[in-house]
Amino acid sequence: MSSLGKGVAAATVGALLQSRNYSIRIKKLDPYINIDPGTMSPYKHGEVFVMGDGCEADLDFGHYERFTDIKCSAGDSLTTGKIYEKVLAKERCGDYLGSDIQVIPHITDEIKNFILNGHENVDFMICEIGGTVGDIEGLPYLEAIRQLTIDLGKSKCMCIHLTYLPYIRAAEELKTKPTQHSVRQLQSMGVQPDIILCRSEKNITDDIKTKISRLCSMKLENVIAALDAENIYLIPHMYHRAGLDRQICRHFGIFSEKSEEQAEKEINKKWISLEHAVRAPSKSTKIAVVGKYIKLKDAYMSLAQAIVHGGFANDAKVEVEWVDAKENFSEIEDRLKNVAGILVPGGFDSGGTDVKIAAIKFARENKIPFLGICLGMQLAVIESCRNVAGITAATSREFSTDGEYVIDFMDSWYANGVLESRTICGHKGSSMRLGNYLCKITPGSLAHSIYGSAEVTERHRHRFEVNIKKYAEVFEKAALVFSGMSEDGSLPEIMELRNHPFFIATQAHPEFRSRPFAPHPLFAGFIAAALRYQG
Repeated sequence: MSSLGKGVAAATVGALLQSRNYSIRIKKLDPYINIDPGTMSPYKHGEVFVMGDGCEADLDFGHYERFTDIKCSAGDSLTTGKIYEKVLAKERCGDYLGSDIQVIPHITDEIKNFILNGHENVDFMICEIGGTVGDIEGLPYLEAIRQLTIDLGKSKCMCIHLTYLPYIRAAEELKTKPTQHSVRQLQSMGVQPDIILCRSEKNITDDIKTKISRLCSMKLENVIAALDAENIYLIPHMYHRAGLDRQICRHFGIFSEKSEEQAEKEINKKWISLEHAVRAPSKSTKIAVVGKYIKLKDAYMSLAQAIVHGGFANDAKVEVEWVDAKENFSEIEDRLKNVAGILVPGGFDSGGTDVKIAAIKFARENKIPFLGICLGMQLAVIESCRNVAGITAATSREFSTDGEYVIDFMDSWYANGVLESRTICGHKGSSMRLGNYLCKITPGSLAHSIYGSAEVTERHRHRFEVNIKKYAEVFEKAALVFSGMSEDGSLPEIMELRNHPFFIATQAHPEFRSRPFAPHPLFAGFIAAALRYQG
């Protein structure tokens, strides 16, 4: 079932193998037919994670990068849409010499090629298959896995099945029947799991493990408990204690007492160090996130994690007040009075913009620390233009057909000395500025003090830009300072507000680069400002 934790499990496997000095690469295979999640609703799919190369991918890539600090790329993300697009392009070019195009072997061969591509450069290739056992969309992937276990042999291939043990409260009992059925369905497809990772909210007894072992043709020690955790950064140590990485090493014949001692030392050094930050911080603060997708936790996954990281950097627990931008401002104003910081995240179209702008105004007038991200920066510009500079018609072309477009579509700019151009018409993805772009920071600015550098590279995902070419004088009147600019100086990247203790916004998505062991400077600075504000 979805949201069970396959992404965190794959990331944890990677992190545990890294602790044993093995190199890893993690890939994700998604059965949906979309080319990527870029045009999906966050309520349907959760956030869209953007890689450095501009690939829009599943949110699980955020877990991969945060847990392991590897840099994923477009070559790590596969969907059914991409497979069929590639196969049909080959067919049109005559690559199949007139053969019928079939799921087996043409689709399954592409899946296997994707999995194996680049394997020679790492010790372990970890591949997460999305969806659920039994989904019709996932059948070609399971068939490809079946073939791979034969092609490679069990000594070089391992299958881990993540399953759920539901707790029936009335009977006070964990049930193994769903696990038995899913494993049998896998077996009927020719796939025998080597490890079963059992997600559960309750402790899994030895009797239950023995039952699963016998009924699922599994070694007892390969039935691994994966209990609920209060924080996902406690999971690597939990899974290590449960024996996950030890059994993986035994499967591949690379287990030794020396490697076990090394792993214990590294895991204690790295992951247990987070336990204090998670469980016993010395300070606490509360911030508000004013967004339009707050009803689905996964819609702001990277943002929520970056806020947690900002707390780690300040030895503080951060409580988030999730504020629905679709409510009336009068209904949320009292809640904003009880926070020490206000954050307005990214998003698309006009939904909730009036409330977001009102929240930004509240932060500006009351000197509350403010952080704006992507659309949050654009709305901060609009708010100051309207309420400070007096340009009441200030708006964005994205969600208005009339007005002063202080936020507009820019069709060209230079990056790395090369002219890049976009068109507002056509494919959605092709009109966006995606991936890594350089930002030059003004010395002496708040941004410079936060980053400690004159240049930074951040990931982007947006279509519209601040129109500094036309409205520079208006921005000056609105007390706006653009302390970060694109490489060619044409596009504002970071905005600050004069005469405010901490008011900063960025066109980028810094949350994608934040890590638990390396919190992003903007989030660390924002939480530090919130702590100062509350005294």
